[in-house]
Amino acid sequence: MKNLINKKLTVLFAAIILFTACSEDFLDRPPEDSYSADTFYNTEDQVTNSTNHLYSKPWFNFISNVAWAIGELSSGNGRTWDARNSDFVNFAITGEHGTLTQSWESLYAVIAQSNTLINTLPNEVGPDVPQEVVDNALGEARFIRATAYFYLVRIFGSVPIIADNTEYVLEPVVPRNPVEDVYEFIKRDYQFAIDNLQEKTRGSNYENNGRVSSGSAKAMLAKIYLYEENYSEAYRLANEVINSGEFKLYGGDAEDGDPTGSYYDLFLTANDNNPESIFSLQWSTSGQYAEGNAIQSLFAQAGITGFSDGWSAIGPSIDLQEAYEDEDLRYYATIMDPGSYYPDLNGGYTVSENVNHQGTNVGIKKYVVGNAETNGGGQMQSYPNNTYIMRYAELLLIHAEAALMGGGSVAEGKESLNKVRRRAGLENIENPTIEDIFQERRIELAFEFEFWYDVVRRGPDFALDFLAQTERGTFNNDTTPPTVTSEMFTPNMEDLTFPYPSNETQNNPALLEAPAPYDFDDEQ
Repeated sequence: MKNLINKKLTVLFAAIILFTACSEDFLDRPPEDSYSADTFYNTEDQVTNSTNHLYSKPWFNFISNVAWAIGELSSGNGRTWDARNSDFVNFAITGEHGTLTQSWESLYAVIAQSNTLINTLPNEVGPDVPQEVVDNALGEARFIRATAYFYLVRIFGSVPIIADNTEYVLEPVVPRNPVEDVYEFIKRDYQFAIDNLQEKTRGSNYENNGRVSSGSAKAMLAKIYLYEENYSEAYRLANEVINSGEFKLYGGDAEDGDPTGSYYDLFLTANDNNPESIFSLQWSTSGQYAEGNAIQSLFAQAGITGFSDGWSAIGPSIDLQEAYEDEDLRYYATIMDPGSYYPDLNGGYTVSENVNHQGTNVGIKKYVVGNAETNGGGQMQSYPNNTYIMRYAELLLIHAEAALMGGGSVAEGKESLNKVRRRAGLENIENPTIEDIFQERRIELAFEFEFWYDVVRRGPDFALDFLAQTERGTFNNDTTPPTVTSEMFTPNMEDLTFPYPSNETQNNPALLEAPAPYDFDDEQ
């Protein structure tokens, strides 16, 4: 925790890198150390842009190196031989694993930089800045802080709640707080965001869609209530967002009469911040202070990116490949079969007949966008395509699940589920079950780093059985047709959350003590 406090949690607002919220063009600015608290928040533009950095740089290590290892490898959606990450496949993770340290430090960096704004802006803002502009910036910061805590609590369970980093500069021993308190803190942040963020209508001008809104916060809070099994609140909030018309299923379906776009098009760089995006991390590779993501470096095969990356570090598991229904359009947008042709990729790309990511005989397409000339820019380990944290399709599935679990109209929930299916070219399910929704979430969100959490939240009995029966093996291509060399691993209860990084427990032994209730009377 000393590392967490001293390296990550005392970030001054002067270190916040600015980028324009919509166009992703970075501002020309003087050196960071030329700013002072007395002058930084004097104009409306300064306050508006003070949150920009929260959408990118502090998330980099988590998104590029951690989120897919937990969400896809541990869940069984993906597999790897890569020595750095194979422990996520066979449930051999310990606190010594560097990826866990990256997760902890990256997410607490998001929190630290959010806290800096939350605790500095109200006291330092200039008198000419409208209060609604201040409130909106604070709503963005609390929304993003809540999202970081949501990942932390799902990965580690009980974690320290830190609302003001300056309180711990001289005393880096920080108690962890109960899971239920972390969720309460998250809910309060999202509710603040609902009450203070601007309402929006998202349309064809994608440059105006980058920032989160009050509707974004409602959608995320609906997801929190789903995790807490408060199905009536999850349904109510999801229903409000659906009825607001702020977001839409990109491309719609045959009944919506909107032929624009498709599931495949969601993941093209040119369609960043489309109307289905509820919350996306905003990456850019232009300008002196740009920050791109490195997902393509890990997912793509050699030769696609135009650089020496493209490491095929993860392959779609046999189990995931077999989970798709025939004619599901999402397969082509997610998984590269041998011989498949992608006209948008590098001006036209045919997948090799020998494609074989990590012994799976296929590759990954989702988040693979190609070389800089055709995908809007980029350089090795730095690509400009956004990373979805939540899409409208997921909100529809939250709506459907909450309805089916008794939270609202089953007929309306069924329609939400079937809207997602129709866009994928599939038939309606007339009497859906919770298994149908679980399956739909797996396919719709594959390689968007969510499936591990979906498995675990169904409870230990389900999760342990499902994970133990998930095929994590490889194809043996020495036979015709190829046969499967099976690999299955059996987790235990302790494997359903991840251990704290050892360097954090060494510096903050309070992490190994019983959780202490959080004092909400001191909440910021």
